[in-house]
Amino acid sequence: MRNVFWLLGLAALAVALALLVGHNQAMVSLFWPPYRFDVSFNFVLLCLVVGFVLLYLAIRAVTMLRELPRQAKRWRSLQMERAAVGAVMDSLAHQLAGRFVRAQSAALSALEQLNGQPAEQWPRRGQLQLLAHLLVAEAAQSLQNRSTRDEHLQAALHPQLAKASPEVREGALLRAVRWAVEDRDVQAARSHLAELPQGAARRIQALRLKLRVARLGGATGEALETARLLAKHRAFSPEASRSIVRGLALDALREAHDISRLQTVWSKLDASERAMPELVLAAVDRAHRFPSDDPHGDETTQVHTLVSAWMEPLWPQFASLGADQQKQLALALEPGLARLEAAGLARLEQSQRQWPNNPYLQYLTGQACRQRQLWGKAAQLLGQASHSLNDPSLLRRTWCALAMLAEERGDVAGAQNAWKRAALMDH
Repeated sequence: MRNVFWLLGLAALAVALALLVGHNQAMVSLFWPPYRFDVSFNFVLLCLVVGFVLLYLAIRAVTMLRELPRQAKRWRSLQMERAAVGAVMDSLAHQLAGRFVRAQSAALSALEQLNGQPAEQWPRRGQLQLLAHLLVAEAAQSLQNRSTRDEHLQAALHPQLAKASPEVREGALLRAVRWAVEDRDVQAARSHLAELPQGAARRIQALRLKLRVARLGGATGEALETARLLAKHRAFSPEASRSIVRGLALDALREAHDISRLQTVWSKLDASERAMPELVLAAVDRAHRFPSDDPHGDETTQVHTLVSAWMEPLWPQFASLGADQQKQLALALEPGLARLEAAGLARLEQSQRQWPNNPYLQYLTGQACRQRQLWGKAAQLLGQASHSLNDPSLLRRTWCALAMLAEERGDVAGAQNAWKRAALMDH
């Protein structure tokens, strides 16, 4: 279609020229005293056109000649820029391939070329310099050359260069945090994290580094909060997130040195975390480890009340617990059986009826009945537990309880046999 319009335009031009000069008899008289020249108008018009074309070509030729030095300078600048970019790319390629000495040499070569040119000639010179400094620092870190690494890191974090590319500066800060973690320098890592902008500090990479710094510095509470954020943003798989959060929560529980601190740590856990059997059993075990001046005092009662409340979420999932966890549950509940309220006793009996063959529930319910002087039911449940329990300590306690029950009903032979069985559990 465009060619058709060009043909129509040329045809129109040809028609206009034919109408203008085809039968034009006009003359142009030129006077140069004492001479007179009579020239055809068509010839004058042709000379004007040719003269205009020649003048235009002459001007263009002069302009091109004047532009030659500038074009040559621009060509040299482009060649140097290409060489600098190529050196940066070579350094990155060597870095990825594990050739750290070559990567450092290529990045230093790029810096020499970049530093030899003014900034106004290369619009992205600052960004290239930042990347080259980072590549040198990364290679130096891999080569364990900390002085060179710190020198080029400080150059990359210089405010004048940082204005050229804020994104590269954020990357430099993240790399600095990672290097500080590798050097186990918590103070330096926290200092670099504090320099990150607010938006960059919420990114997954920054949160991962923050988690590592918190764990390295022993800040379990901060690490737990960061792990929750990472799990929320799906930075790990669900299984890995659960494992990390569980491990940090266990550390936080172990660090509690009194019952009030333990209660504070427990209150800060999420509902899903308070339902984890490992955390419940760890909290209960930690609560029982705190010494008490009065075994029957208010503090001991408070501990048993807290333990009962913490273990409430475990009852619906009791059947899914492992044998070791069921054993820990039994050992955790046993000290508070004497103070067990009616609702707690009803829950225990209901669970025992729901899983009648479970030896740990038989043991707990039998001990609870014995302490409430329900001798017959206690003897029946403890007798069943004595045939199913495999743990020596629980078996010894079971036979001791059976011996006491036999003495209560005057069965001397049964009591002696039970005491003998209990004594054998100690060997």
